Amino acid sequence: MSQLIPTFFVGDEYFIDEKVNFLKFTNEYKVYNEQGVQIGIIKQRMSGWHKALTLLINKAMMPFKLEITDANDQLQATISRGWTFWMSKITVTDPSGTEIGHITQKFKFFKPTFLINNPSTGENIAQITGDWKAWNFDIKKPAGQEMGKISKKWAGAMKEIFTSADKYNVSIDPNYAENNNKVAIVATAITIDMVLKESK
Repeated sequence: MSQLIPTFFVGDEYFIDEKVNFLKFTNEYKVYNEQGVQIGIIKQRMSGWHKALTLLINKAMMPFKLEITDANDQLQATISRGWTFWMSKITVTDPSGTEIGHITQKFKFFKPTFLINNPSTGENIAQITGDWKAWNFDIKKPAGQEMGKISKKWAGAMKEIFTSADKYNVSIDPNYAENNNKVAIVATAITIDMVLKESK
């Protein structure tokens, strides 16, 4: 089934490296595979009036749009949220604009939880729960089995490349099916830092 989803999401290891763009008021995150090859980038799309409003309005209330593109700048998935006042729904869409996942957030004492649901059935497909302060998150199936992790601690070659605190690793169980559920889960996991920052 891997040919049905963008090649970007066929992998099981993602290394995320934050790059701050002060001129554009936005952050960009480069995405690497386990070999240290850049496979994509996460960009925040923001209009001029949106940038101006960030100086006046709590950004946790404002809409945001994150685009995941591959190494050829081709759109792979989008994560977006509309105006909100409390724990709004976040939508994951594929390159054609079709919704493939809905995310709802819950916060408990620095332990955010993201519930990822099928947009058609409302069925839960996964949840991401963790300790934001310690930067450790578990990705679990609905029945509770672990299927991945998000962490700032890892070993191997990538440890030598990434030494800054502004970098993290998303690891997915290689046995997990490669379909739109995986796209929604990985898209949520690799953008989690940006989503958390926009929700503060």
